[in-house]
Amino acid sequence: MADGRETDRNIEIWKIKKLIKALEAARGNGTSMISLIMPPRDQISRVTKMLSDEYGTASNIKSRVNRQSVLGAITSAQQRLKLYSRVPPKGLVLYTGTIITEDGKEKKVTIDLEPFRPINASLYLCDNKFHTEALSELLESDDKFGFIVMDGNGTLFGTLSGNTREVLHKFSVDLPKKHGRGGQSALRFARLRMEKRHNYVRKTAELATQFFVNSSTSQPNVSGLILAGSADFKTELSQSDMFDPRLQAKILNVADVSYGGENGFNQAIELSSEILSNVKFIQEKRLIGKYFEEISQDTGKYVFGVDDTMQALEMGAVDILIVWENLDIQRYELKNSLTGEVVIKYLNKEQEANQSSFRMDPALPNWNSMIRCLCLNGLLMSTRGLVVVLSLLPTNHRKVPSFAEGLEDLEGSYVTKLI
Repeated sequence: MADGRETDRNIEIWKIKKLIKALEAARGNGTSMISLIMPPRDQISRVTKMLSDEYGTASNIKSRVNRQSVLGAITSAQQRLKLYSRVPPKGLVLYTGTIITEDGKEKKVTIDLEPFRPINASLYLCDNKFHTEALSELLESDDKFGFIVMDGNGTLFGTLSGNTREVLHKFSVDLPKKHGRGGQSALRFARLRMEKRHNYVRKTAELATQFFVNSSTSQPNVSGLILAGSADFKTELSQSDMFDPRLQAKILNVADVSYGGENGFNQAIELSSEILSNVKFIQEKRLIGKYFEEISQDTGKYVFGVDDTMQALEMGAVDILIVWENLDIQRYELKNSLTGEVVIKYLNKEQEANQSSFRMDPALPNWNSMIRCLCLNGLLMSTRGLVVVLSLLPTNHRKVPSFAEGLEDLEGSYVTKLI
């Protein structure tokens, strides 16, 4: 079953990206644009007092136009904060001020939101632009990766999340060295050595399950796993039947390092940096690969193009929905006021500019009611409550150009073949 929480998170991330893009493009005159960020444990009263002080300071601005714009923005911020009795659990982000539209007109805007995860920044700036750096940081991956650094002296278990490195546990082991003498003594020592080695691998495998599998959900608590070491223990562990198969599926890299312990942990992080940075990319690449595999095998369990995909989605036949996050297609709802008939059209910019795209049956001229919205907005809303894995491909994904141009930006994978 698809994870609805993951879909909701993808939607929230897309909304933040869209908001950031709009905010970064906005410009104003003077310093009439306020960027205000309050972390979770901040106090509304503190910020309200700060804004009152800023209002007094701004009253002394010499330029009348700029003074009025700044005072207006501060007043808007004060009014919006009155809607909050306390700072939301994940913090509060507020942008307000007067911007210049594309046609040169002034427009007042006020945007307030609780981010999709806690924001730790604190910010107040008056400028001719909005500052979105803290919002952009929220989009950076917070996935947690597990590390097992294993050599002949012991094993270390650690995690890396963002730039936070943590050692969970480490233990030492005293393994017998290879015996140089022959005869029965050599066989006995070899047997003891293999037995201790086996027990060492088993203990490491058991602890790996303890640290990297959530006992309540029975699922791995890390996005990926790195095995590292200076000997072949790491390879033996990865191939062992004692190693949890749920963790085997999470292995991203098996790295050779020169040290054990924390020095080996640091080296493993450095050697795996490229892999870790591309984890999301790898997941998306596999997803697209799976989709093209369905096409090449002609399974019938695929669909592409906006119209066909939307139809399949409405039928509840889509299991995986792949969307380019910059999908620039508008959804038009045309209604005939005489008959009540409604026709839905999905148009790109070129089609929008062509009036013939809106021409309907000449015998029924009363198509005079029209509703326009961004296709992706409606699409994201329509996936809520459905068992659909939604993947929004970023603009900088290497597969996007051929994917978007060849398949019209919107693809679906069927649960079952439609006849």
